[in-house]
Amino acid sequence: MKLDAAHVRKIAQLARLSVTDAETEALLVHMNRMLDYVAQLSEVDTSKVPPLEHAVEMDTPLRDDEPVRKFDASRGLENAPAAELNMFRVPKVVE
Repeated sequence: MKLDAAHVRKIAQLARLSVTDAETEALLVHMNRMLDYVAQLSEVDTSKVPPLEHAVEMDTPLRDDEPVRKFDASRGLENAPAAELNMFRVPKVVE
């Protein structure tokens, strides 16, 4: 698949980026190179390669599943712009 300038402009629009015509042409070249590279990768026979779960073998340390009080709520509310009844007070957003 090859992209054209219209694709690049659409992608830029979706990403909310403003690009000039010169930038569009530069991005078009780079994006088509990436697609060519991905096409090359898809030609590699990986049928005998087991699926990779993690790039690096490592164990996940687990802690005991016990409730722990990290800090009390009043300390968490110290920097709150508004608090009431030991909770954050937020502006009403739904009528």
